[in-house]
Amino acid sequence: MKAVILDRNTLSEQLELTVPQGITEWVVYQSTTPEQVLQHLQGAQIAITNKVKLRREHLQQLPSLKLIQLTATGTDNIDKEAAQELGIEVKNVVGYSTESVAEHFFMLLLAAMRGLKPYHTAVEKGDWQADGRFCLTEPSILDLHTRTLGIIGIGNIGKAITERAKAFGMRVLWAEHQGKAPRNADYTPFEEVLAQSDIISLNCPLTPATHHLINTETIARMSRKPLLINVARGAVVDPQAIYDALQQGKLLGFATDVFEQEPPADTDPLLKLATHPRVLLTPHVAWASEFALEKLWTKVKEQVEAFIKK
Repeated sequence: MKAVILDRNTLSEQLELTVPQGITEWVVYQSTTPEQVLQHLQGAQIAITNKVKLRREHLQQLPSLKLIQLTATGTDNIDKEAAQELGIEVKNVVGYSTESVAEHFFMLLLAAMRGLKPYHTAVEKGDWQADGRFCLTEPSILDLHTRTLGIIGIGNIGKAITERAKAFGMRVLWAEHQGKAPRNADYTPFEEVLAQSDIISLNCPLTPATHHLINTETIARMSRKPLLINVARGAVVDPQAIYDALQQGKLLGFATDVFEQEPPADTDPLLKLATHPRVLLTPHVAWASEFALEKLWTKVKEQVEAFIKK
């Protein structure tokens, strides 16, 4: 079978992509533009991709294609309806990045709450030395214990964050879907989570219901002016609403690993917040620890080999 990797450059160069058993032709492209999709996949039975968009117009012209294997959890870049109609299986990988994303979340959380960025900069640029005091105390250093963490999106990552948050002595609230009654005692109404949380973690998938879930209206219900952290998908928040809320003092801070467009456009309002002492921006890397990458490729290989053996 011929297998083609469409976007090798989305995975670390240090990760060895060992070839799954049963592959007789193995083709690797560093990247693939929309115009190159058909050329790169000609004659392939298996397409392996992370972010390349495969739409109906592509799939209809690839009669040999039998499997689209994603090197990610999200499947929004694939026309799954067209794939099903054409008899093309679509497989994603789940659970490989739980620990990595949870740890990245706490990196962002601790850095924002304890002022890591401005304190590091003060030493790096000589501001501390120029000040002369034995220590600096601005901005305020905020502890995690006794704080309330609201989690929106209770999957593997949300549960991993919960476990770690409780170890810090935090109170954790799981948000029910907006507009729904709590399914059981473990969940709290969405509106109450917004109102009670000192920190809000976004871990939900991007769907029509969660697009711009965090907007001017929902931020207005956040009475404690929380720190907001997004390790879900960029479009779960309205970037202009985030910018406006920080300018107006309605949020303590904002940290995100994801953007609506990646890399973000120069006009993205979030980029204008980069110098804010409690704003942290990372380039969609929460999932990509060494451990997670190895686990990811192991699962990709297993799924491809299982498909071939069928």
